[in-house]
Amino acid sequence: MLKSIQVKQAVPRDKPYKLTDEKGLYLYITPKGQKYWRFNYRFAGKRKTLALGVFPDTGLAEARTEHAEARKQIKNDIDPSDIRRAAKLSKTQSKENSFKAIGLEWFAKEKPHWSASHIKRVDSMLSKELFPHIGHRVIGDITTPDLLACLRRVEARGAIETAHRVKQVSGQVFRYAVATGRAERDPSPDLKGALKTPNKGHMAAITEPREVGLLLLMLDDYQGTPEVATALKLAPLLFCRPGELRSMEWSEIKFEKHEWHIPSQKMKTKQDHIVPLCKQATETLESLLQLTGHRQYVFPSARSPKRPMSDNAVLSALRRLGIPKEKMTGHGFRAMARTLLDEELGYRIEWIECQLAHAVKDANGRAYNRTTYLKQRKEMMQHWGDYLDSLKAEALNGNVIAGAFPKTN
Repeated sequence: MLKSIQVKQAVPRDKPYKLTDEKGLYLYITPKGQKYWRFNYRFAGKRKTLALGVFPDTGLAEARTEHAEARKQIKNDIDPSDIRRAAKLSKTQSKENSFKAIGLEWFAKEKPHWSASHIKRVDSMLSKELFPHIGHRVIGDITTPDLLACLRRVEARGAIETAHRVKQVSGQVFRYAVATGRAERDPSPDLKGALKTPNKGHMAAITEPREVGLLLLMLDDYQGTPEVATALKLAPLLFCRPGELRSMEWSEIKFEKHEWHIPSQKMKTKQDHIVPLCKQATETLESLLQLTGHRQYVFPSARSPKRPMSDNAVLSALRRLGIPKEKMTGHGFRAMARTLLDEELGYRIEWIECQLAHAVKDANGRAYNRTTYLKQRKEMMQHWGDYLDSLKAEALNGNVIAGAFPKTN
C-alpha cells in the first residue's frame, strides 16, 4: 500500500508510470508531473477505468474513500461510471427528469388513493428494486434493455412474481412521464415474454396482509381437536413443510434454546435443520405439552399414538373453516411467509431461503447447514411472530368478519 510521502515525492519520468495502492487503485504520473488517481475495475465483463481526482487536491485518504465507495457500488451491481455519467448529465439536464424524481412525483400523486399495505409495497419496489439501478438516469434515456437488466436482478433471486409487479410499477411511472411530456414512450410493454412466467403449479397461498390477518383469526377460532388446532396455529408461525410439522416429536423441541431440531431423515434436503421458535410458537407448544407431552409425537394420530397425525388433518381443517383450496393449502404457509418476509418486512433472501430449508447455495457455493444465519434467523422469526400478531390485531380493529374472504376477480 502507498504512503502519503511516496505520493508527495513521486517525480516525473520520461514515460507515464503508476504507483499502485491496492484493489485496482493507483496514482498515474505523467512526464509533465501531473498526478491522477485512477481505479481499474471490471463490470459486466468489460475492463473500465474510473478517475478519482487529481493530487494534491485529492489526497491519498480521500482517494481511498472514493475508491471504497466505487467498489461498494460494483458489489451492488451498479457501475460507478454510470453514476459519474449521470452527474455530468445533471449539469445539462434538469434533475426533475430523472426516473427517481418522476417516480416520487407519481407516487405522491397516486398514494392517497391506495391502502396502507399497497403504499408500502409500491414504496418498497421503487426504493429497493428500481431507484438504486435506474433512479439516477434521465427517464427519457432509459431503454428497454436497461429496464430488463433491472428486472433480471429481481428475477435472479427467484422472486418471479415480484419481478412482474416491479415491471408494472415501472410502466406506470413511464406512462406518467409520457403524459407529462418528459418521456417519449414507455419501454415496459416491449418486455412481454422476456421475464420468466410465475409457476402456476405453486400451491395456493394467501399473501395479501389484510387477508392474512383474517386467515389467522379464522385459525384461532377452529373448534376441532387440540392437536389439530395447535398445528393450525403453528403452521403460519413456523412455515415448515406440512410433513415436517405433523411428524414433529417432543424430543426435537429444545425449549431452553427456543429451537426445533429436525433430523436429516425427515428433511427433503436430507440435512439437519433448525427452526427458531419465537415466543408465540413456544407458548403454543407449551399449551399442548400436558396433553401429548408423554407421547413420542407432538401431534399423534387419533387412531394410534405411535404414528403422527395424517397428512390430511391440517388440509381438512382448512376446508372445514370454509377456506377453499383455491385460496390456501397446507404448503401455502411457506409461500405466504416467503412473500411477506421479503416484500413487507424486507429480510434478506438468503436468510429466508435458509429458513425455508431450500436446497440452495450461498455466494461462495456452499450449501446452507443447520446453523447458517441462525442468529439472524432467530431475530427474523421473532419479528415474524410479532408481525402476524399485528395483522390479527388490525383485522380485529378493522371489524373484519371471520368466515369469508373478499371475492377475487
